[in-house]
Amino acid sequence: MTNGGEHDTPGVLAPPPVIYLPALLLGLVLDAVWPIGFVRGLVRYLLGGGLILVSGLMRLFVLRDFRRARTSFSFQPSTAIITTGPFRYSRNPAYVALTLLWVGLGVLLDNPWILVLLLPAVLLVHFGVVRREERYLERRFGEEYSRYKASVRRWL
Repeated sequence: MTNGGEHDTPGVLAPPPVIYLPALLLGLVLDAVWPIGFVRGLVRYLLGGGLILVSGLMRLFVLRDFRRARTSFSFQPSTAIITTGPFRYSRNPAYVALTLLWVGLGVLLDNPWILVLLLPAVLLVHFGVVRREERYLERRFGEEYSRYKASVRRWL
């Protein structure tokens, strides 16, 4: 509990992978019913695979930085503001990586439905997770987080 009697967690809607997963599943169903296709040939594999690779590498760097800072990656109380690695460029590099993964899957699977359905998922993550996390971090870390927030973009 914090001093104000609130739980010391951000109170997010759901973990982002749980929010993104229905977009992927519905995209697969829609593609089975109404296949559209949009990226053909080698480009599909290079672009889709490249985005998935970049996503995986970003995720590794994010997890490394969480371990180094000895703070929780899950929705446990935060003990530090991370400003190194990918956090120098985005306040939410794990969510950027997850979004890149979904875009990569959409391209690799030649499934534009996944990309279309990603937009509502990103909006849910933005308002149901990111904004809540920001309010939590402002309460928890005050001016330290405000300075970080002023110097690093939310997404990219």
